[in-house]
Amino acid sequence: MIAIRLPEDVEARLESLARRTGRSKAFHARQAILEYLADVEDLYLAEQIVCRIGRGDEKASPLAEVESRLGLED
Repeated sequence: MIAIRLPEDVEARLESLARRTGRSKAFHARQAILEYLADVEDLYLAEQIVCRIGRGDEKASPLAEVESRLGLED
């Protein structure tokens, strides 16, 4: 369980969205949090990979090379 305080304008927008969609404010807040978490987790993973490439621990491959290896070239 989590309780958060939102600025009045955000609360009003959330309330309006809930009325227009017939979904609860909690539904929309949950969806927003889930999407945000997925985005931040993806960003964190990408940053880790960039660091590994920078250290030489991992190699990046050009898209054309990957497509060729997988037989996907046009």
